Amino acid sequence: MKDSHDLSLLVQSRVPIISLETKEERRAIALLTSVARQLLIPLYRWSITEGLLRLEEGFSPQRHNAQPPDVLGHIKASLHPGVFILTDFHPYLDDPLHVRLLKDIAIGYADAPRTVVLLSHNLLIPDELSNFSASFQLSMPSRKQIAQQVKKIADSWSEENNDRRVKADKQAYEMLLGNLTGLTLTEVKRLARGAIYDDGAITESDIPEVLKAKYELLNANSILQFEYQTEKFSDVGGFRVVKQWLKQRKQAFVKEIPGLNPPKGMLLLGVQGCGKSLAAKAVAGIWGLPLLHLDFGALFNKYHGETEKNLRKALQTAEVMAPCVLWVDEIEKGLSTSDNDGGTSQRVLATLLTWLAEKNKPVFMVATANNIDALPPELIRKGRFDEIFFVDLPKHAVRVSIFKIHLKRRMLDTALFNVGDLAKHAIGFSGAEIEQAIVSAFYAAHANHTEVNDALILKAISQTKPLSVVMAEPIERLRRWAKDRTVAAD
Repeated sequence: MKDSHDLSLLVQSRVPIISLETKEERRAIALLTSVARQLLIPLYRWSITEGLLRLEEGFSPQRHNAQPPDVLGHIKASLHPGVFILTDFHPYLDDPLHVRLLKDIAIGYADAPRTVVLLSHNLLIPDELSNFSASFQLSMPSRKQIAQQVKKIADSWSEENNDRRVKADKQAYEMLLGNLTGLTLTEVKRLARGAIYDDGAITESDIPEVLKAKYELLNANSILQFEYQTEKFSDVGGFRVVKQWLKQRKQAFVKEIPGLNPPKGMLLLGVQGCGKSLAAKAVAGIWGLPLLHLDFGALFNKYHGETEKNLRKALQTAEVMAPCVLWVDEIEKGLSTSDNDGGTSQRVLATLLTWLAEKNKPVFMVATANNIDALPPELIRKGRFDEIFFVDLPKHAVRVSIFKIHLKRRMLDTALFNVGDLAKHAIGFSGAEIEQAIVSAFYAAHANHTEVNDALILKAISQTKPLSVVMAEPIERLRRWAKDRTVAAD
């Protein structure tokens, strides 16, 4: 009812061009049919395959108006009011002739009230038409509507299986409904059917598959990547303070607690290779949430406005996937505030800051950064993130735990190694450099047909110039900046 009311108001507000971006073409046309009937306005639908058709009984398609210039010329020449749905017209909006014809129709609206509805899964309105157009979004199904669809599918399964009831525990059922929010009814039916028809039951084991399928439906453009493998913090050396901080806030994020606002996110700033990305993955792992990785490099587009649109879509996808963890790696690389890109980075920053300030969905953002000089001050001021943690080079005890973690990952018995001595010789090494020393020892052992041992690892350490030596000055400058402005991660 709300969609019908809002669309009716939009048509009556005398907007010449309405952009309706949706994958549910049949639902959109049904809604437009209802609105046109209510307002007593003729409704037409055009497609490149069928031409122009008046959507009432007794009318045949006008196949001579199948080509875009022909149908636009016909609408421009018409003096009668009407709503004209142009389906999948987006490829033709690059043609200056089509844009000019649409503009002529819009300018002539006062003489003949013709409303053009551009209906497609993806629309980019040319700048020339922006002043004459308005966008309309179909609302997503409510939780009640989703529950009704799940019940219908469960009833269908029962009818096909000798009236057996679908098994479901309350928690799994509620989780299923929650994870189906943000999808169209068509998508809800498909995913719910997959969960129920698999084994005639709704269980917690269905939820990961539903999440995976939901993500693939929402994110066909690969700007966001669904990380299927998260980490456990037991596999991350150090980060003692971060672990405690997250433990205290877990319940406030996963469920509503009176008087407590859910945490918004954190920024992990520090030396390269010290586990910031691993820690971001571990947040999702310990909170039991899906992890989305935002690739800033994939956002940027040469066309004006497209980069910000890509970011908005990615953030909307994250909100639909909520509750989730959104990981933005090396955030400074996408938010440089130089003027060399025509202001794109400033607009991206503004879009991100607005979202951080206004978001009301449980999306916990974990951003990592290596270069504080490249971060805009607007991003790191108090209130943007709940906390800024500084990740320094690991101390001796942390280096010991890192050696143990990587030796265990390679199926080696840590009791056969003097990890304390290895950690002492690896002073100034990052976690990534420690891992590479072990990898180098493996290669040397394989080449010499022997087992990995302390001597091979020590030799690899001695042959490595760590980043703390190569980049000593920038790292020291970063430490000085972080000393009174951030919280130590360990």
